[in-house]
Amino acid sequence: ITVPVMARRTKKVGICGKYGTRYGATLRKLLKKIEVQQHSKYTCVFCGKDNVKRVATGIWQCKSCSKTQAGGAFVLATPAATSVRSNIARLRKARAEN
Repeated sequence: ITVPVMARRTKKVGICGKYGTRYGATLRKLLKKIEVQQHSKYTCVFCGKDNVKRVATGIWQCKSCSKTQAGGAFVLATPAATSVRSNIARLRKARAEN
């Protein structure tokens, strides 16, 4: 018995196929990048599992340990937050040395 294989629906557009030909290719490419980041799973800093999903804008929740954390609107850790965290760690280390 041969099982029918499902046809591939999109080759390039991925999650943005729902917009069809509207809004222009460049905007759809930008939106695709954001939506893929938004819907992907992130690593939990508390339990270490890849189970953190976006609940609402800026609210992220781990499905394993049920911890809720604040983050960016589309990404768990924004580049600005990462740089602030590293600067604070550097200043704390400098203060501890003095």
